[in-house]
Amino acid sequence: MLFNSFEFLVFLPIVFLLYWFAFKKLRAQNLFVVVASYLFYGWWDWRFLILIAFTTLCSYVSGILLERQEGHRHIQRLISIANIVLNLTILGIFKYFNFFSENLQHLFQWFGFELDWVTLDILLPVGISFYTFQALSYTIDIYRHKMKPTHDIVAFFAFISFFPQLVAGPIERATNLLPQFESQRTFDYTAAVDGMRQILWGLFKKIVVADTCAVAVNQIFANYQTLDSLNLVWGAFLFTFQIYGDFSGYSDIAIGTAKLFGINLLQNFNFPYFSRDIAEFWRRWHISLTTWFRDYIYIPLGGSRCSKWKSFRNTMIIFLVSGLWHGANWTFICWGAFHALLFLPLLLMGRNRKYKDIVAENKYLPSLKELGQIISTFILVMIGWVIFRAENIKEAYQYIIYMFTKWQPSSLEYGVKCIQYIAILIIIEWINRRKMHGLEINIKYPIIRWGIYCAIFYYIFYYSNDIQTFIYFQF
Repeated sequence: MLFNSFEFLVFLPIVFLLYWFAFKKLRAQNLFVVVASYLFYGWWDWRFLILIAFTTLCSYVSGILLERQEGHRHIQRLISIANIVLNLTILGIFKYFNFFSENLQHLFQWFGFELDWVTLDILLPVGISFYTFQALSYTIDIYRHKMKPTHDIVAFFAFISFFPQLVAGPIERATNLLPQFESQRTFDYTAAVDGMRQILWGLFKKIVVADTCAVAVNQIFANYQTLDSLNLVWGAFLFTFQIYGDFSGYSDIAIGTAKLFGINLLQNFNFPYFSRDIAEFWRRWHISLTTWFRDYIYIPLGGSRCSKWKSFRNTMIIFLVSGLWHGANWTFICWGAFHALLFLPLLLMGRNRKYKDIVAENKYLPSLKELGQIISTFILVMIGWVIFRAENIKEAYQYIIYMFTKWQPSSLEYGVKCIQYIAILIIIEWINRRKMHGLEINIKYPIIRWGIYCAIFYYIFYYSNDIQTFIYFQF
């Protein structure tokens, strides 16, 4: 079920009304959340429900077993490893089996061996990477004594399957989300209103910005060999905003929807295209995934508090794993390596944590230096998105080369109208860059406030006929 679909438009108010008025007791609310979430997730394919239920049950049981083996650290380690291996094996089979099988076949062919390799004709479950990582963090945090396991199986199933963030995040930690399902919730009108505003802004970013850019991006990438540099740069620029509008739009809708149910999800995007270097970009982009890798891989490897060589190694590992997490394609791995190479000089000079404040703090506009930093960082990120978007390494290489070598007098052929919506996005988010989302506004006069809402509603309705699926559903 898509957030930007008619089905969800019917689903959400029904679930909201039943949640607050028919199921007032905590356990009944949680059970209803599980049922509604499984309906939401099973809307794509009911077979997906078997997998998520199995993953959830295994993680719940592992938590109970870890508690029972308190004081027996060796046994606890085995339990944790078993659950981690089980979850990663399931993820690997569905997401990476064919990738590694085909690449091994090519490797043997390179050495002159012709072997028949098995590939699986299976459908990738929507959002499997997201809920798998969420389940893994629960087991790891219990093993590290950062939390105690829950004995409320209904609350745990609600934590893993909570429908707003189930298929594309944010990747929630059990330390944040699970206690909210174990405590009585009350309706907060102010939070609900802010949630509606955040949903509205998310729909604008998805339907008006991302989906209109998607049409032009698809045309440009499909014909990149025949287009000149101006149009190729334009295509990369549009995809940069397509993927941001698509993914951050989903996160806004998810976080806003959760507020309607008295649940607070973590911020997942913090206006990343206003970053002054790559390190700051990664502190602001897909925050829930970045911090997951930091806490569960980077820091256990030693982080940056070790020798320079090990710091470089850890950084490269984290970016390569991040690339592989996004999909079974060498383009994603190269995209991760590209960002690692951009990050390493900052780490070497000790500048990877330089920018932790808000750009142009207490000012309306950035300084010329800040503007130059923002633009240069944006260009590097944009080049990286070309690698991410390309079908294969050859296409990524050719596209980037043509961006710089096929300059000639020309005009833009696709998606010129997108610039006005991108401009609206940039202006509103720049004004509200200190806020949690673009429409967290406090305008005194209701006529102005509602005028903004109505204008956004108009744009959303106008472009609602050309609905595109969310990019990150494939991950």
